Amino acid sequence: MLTLVEANCADSGPRTQTLHLIDELKQLGATVRTVGAEHAKEIDAVMDDPNERIVVAADTDEQVNAVLARVVRRSAPAPSERPDSLPAGRTLPDLPPLALLPLGTAPGLVKHFGLPTAPAEVAAAVMGGKVRRTDIMRHDGGGVCADGVRLGGGDRPWRGMVNLDDAVLADGSEQILACVVANADGYAAADDMVLAEPDPTDGKIDVAVAVPVTVGRWRKKVRIEVRRARGRAVAIHPEDSVTYISDGLVDELKRKRTWWVEPGAAGWYVSEA
Repeated sequence: MLTLVEANCADSGPRTQTLHLIDELKQLGATVRTVGAEHAKEIDAVMDDPNERIVVAADTDEQVNAVLARVVRRSAPAPSERPDSLPAGRTLPDLPPLALLPLGTAPGLVKHFGLPTAPAEVAAAVMGGKVRRTDIMRHDGGGVCADGVRLGGGDRPWRGMVNLDDAVLADGSEQILACVVANADGYAAADDMVLAEPDPTDGKIDVAVAVPVTVGRWRKKVRIEVRRARGRAVAIHPEDSVTYISDGLVDELKRKRTWWVEPGAAGWYVSEA
């Protein structure tokens, strides 16, 4: 059985891409059912069968994140019940693989993870069964992130502490122009400045902080210094609050938060070639 989850059904327009994919899947011999998911919990029943192959039709990273977060919630054992069989450095088992059918503007994850885009390509990928494993990030607020996080940017500097493993990237005494926590390329830049070059399969997250630094003894000027590090977990503690965007979700961070990497936890159906 193959299930097509329409993650954007609450505000869906023409379903041309979705209908095209269904036709392609049936031509390849698949039995297809569709599930309209206005709320992430509506995919719970889809996950009851471990042999189910899932395609998510979405046009934003936010929609994909909602489905992925639900998959994580369903799959993650409680901290006190984590089995010894979990892969090293992980709090999650391997998550069920997903295929993505991009709609409209298309989720950035499709590009950043090198996933197929056309309905025929998506159908061939999911039926072919080839899966690419990538890292994802979780945080202590209960959320999940596949692409990355960007904090600040624009004309609103902020202050806070940024610590990646044992590296101190900001101690709270300086203004921060922007900070990125990157798993893939979607949030690796800020204000047209590339801050990180992450690899979503290397088992690490890339963190970069851009701070203004005054240089020159006599004729002082300000330059932007970028501090970079790569590791497993980052803790960010803003002095006040800072706006951030994570997989398309915009929010305010008002207290300390820790993100950590789950190496190879996510799976995506990809083309055989």
